[in-house]
Amino acid sequence: MGFRDRLWKYRGHRILPHMKNGVRNAILIVFIPIFLLGMYGNFRNHFPIIDWVDIHQYQVFTQLSEWNWLLIARGTGVSILFGLVAVVIAYLLFHEKYKSIWHRQKITRMFYSNRFVEEQRLQTESQWSEKQVSKNKITYFPRAYYKKKKGHIYIRIAMDMSRFQDRYLNLGKDLESGLFCDLVDREVEENFVVFKLLYDASKKRIPIQEVTVQNGSMKLMEGVYWSFDKLPHMLIAGGTGGGKTYFILTIIQSVLKSNAKIKILDPKNADLADLEAVLPKGTVFSKSTGILMTLRKSVDDMMKRSEDMKNMPDYRTGENYAYLGLPPVFIFFDEYVAFMDLLDMKERNEAMGYMKQLVMLGRQMGYFLVLGAQRPDAKYLADGIRDQFNFRVTLGRMSETGYGMMFGDSDKTFINKSVKGRGYADSGTSTIMEFYSPFVSKGYDFMKEIKQASVGEVGASATAVASGNVATASETSVGNERSE
Repeated sequence: MGFRDRLWKYRGHRILPHMKNGVRNAILIVFIPIFLLGMYGNFRNHFPIIDWVDIHQYQVFTQLSEWNWLLIARGTGVSILFGLVAVVIAYLLFHEKYKSIWHRQKITRMFYSNRFVEEQRLQTESQWSEKQVSKNKITYFPRAYYKKKKGHIYIRIAMDMSRFQDRYLNLGKDLESGLFCDLVDREVEENFVVFKLLYDASKKRIPIQEVTVQNGSMKLMEGVYWSFDKLPHMLIAGGTGGGKTYFILTIIQSVLKSNAKIKILDPKNADLADLEAVLPKGTVFSKSTGILMTLRKSVDDMMKRSEDMKNMPDYRTGENYAYLGLPPVFIFFDEYVAFMDLLDMKERNEAMGYMKQLVMLGRQMGYFLVLGAQRPDAKYLADGIRDQFNFRVTLGRMSETGYGMMFGDSDKTFINKSVKGRGYADSGTSTIMEFYSPFVSKGYDFMKEIKQASVGEVGASATAVASGNVATASETSVGNERSE
């Protein structure tokens, strides 16, 4: 930090006591000048001129009776209309400015309602009479700042050693619900507690064409990434019609375009199983025997890759698969909980053992799990398995119990909206935010797009094998048991 930054740092708009009526004041600032101009334009040639210095009371009423009151009413009404139209135009042109004023008004009123403001009652002489009048003088008001930057709102409140200091630290939930934003971070910096809120999450939704995978990270919204190289494994939950299947298909298409390898497990033989028609043989499985075989084979291949990595000339301790030029392997497992319910105890323990090894050891070797479930039952994600799923997403309507299973204990207020593909996500920061899955336009052909991406992935894999960069012998897939 430079010398200038140490002297002064812009923290945003200072929140002041008069802002508790900020919206009203902003409206009046626009309305009054336009209203007065309208009045002047309507009455400059018609309003009667009265000599208010040399006139008797009778003459005043005589002249008033001669006024054209219809003209006055019409002119006043037109002026009011002009003023209101100006307010509406200003609102449309400066909508973001209005929202900022509205937010600051809410924060100011929150300070008052929480009694963070201290006032002293003073007795003063009236300007109009000899009587004394009492008025309140503010002796303490929180030093707070409001700033918008790159789709986020930053609220800074000074930790000034006042008796309210501990309460300032716990204002995140009030700010989140009051400003209709998602709290994504809270930190203490330079004697300020800083609340970072995601502003208008719906505007950060991106079309499926903008979902990209680069350097071990997948873009899912503006400013929201799944950094699977650092925070591996994704857990997706959602009821029927919430957009879970489209979201999984979006991820499948995206990782294929990045030349990753995939396995798809769909025990219900539903939408994901249809991809068998466009993906290479040995990629899609739906029967329990094939799913268990794929999990076992994936664990074996992962351990074999670990040995191969250590024998590579460029191997360094602590580096992962990407450093050595190996492709990531994604295992998509839809309706995981439903599959576990179908197994007997022996098979269930076997499957749990494979899952535990994949989630615990997969990051270094580049093996990543994407699990989908309508209800993420804790008994099948026990023993620390759930904690390894660093990116968690819910889509559509869920119960409070379902949210608890996904995100654990949280004071987040969950609101269900009838928007397909909308839900909540924790991207690995332990902060839950509103989430919108990539937008898929009507008529989008996933089968066609995934087939094209798969052809590109197969070609790239063949080239990599020919050049000796990828040891694929240990990753040869088992046969597709779905074929009859």
